[in-house]
Amino acid sequence: MRSAPLPAASKAAGTGAETRRGPRLASVVLFVHDHDESADFYQELLNMEVTVRTATAVLLVNQGGFQVYLRSVGPKAQHPVGHVGAQYVIWTADGPDDFQRCERVLRARSLRVDTRHGEGFTLIEGQDPSGLPVLVAYPGPDEVTRLEIIARYYV
Repeated sequence: MRSAPLPAASKAAGTGAETRRGPRLASVVLFVHDHDESADFYQELLNMEVTVRTATAVLLVNQGGFQVYLRSVGPKAQHPVGHVGAQYVIWTADGPDDFQRCERVLRARSLRVDTRHGEGFTLIEGQDPSGLPVLVAYPGPDEVTRLEIIARYYV
């Protein structure tokens, strides 16, 4: 197997701290019941813009370039907890005002909203239109090191 070529703007690995960071998350793909309804929800909650829309999918992008792909799989599709694969995505609010805005959106659009306090951070959980859990934390792990694993998330 051959290595993928580096893009022209990339530099080969060196010995600086930046080479130890590893890849960063760029996109999330969510299978949802209705991509249009979910797009409206995630646009409002995450301050994202729709950049592509097809008959079965939507691509949302934020100012930093992070992408959320929403793919319709129908109203009866299930998301079983405890199966292999990602179970939760935790977003980080941009600041205390943004966290409060996210909380208002979740309280207005989710049937149930829970708030948890960890060591130095707060986590709010609601649901998207497909019933998928949506979690927003503040401050983020880049500001407050996580010293615990919340029992709810390792079922």
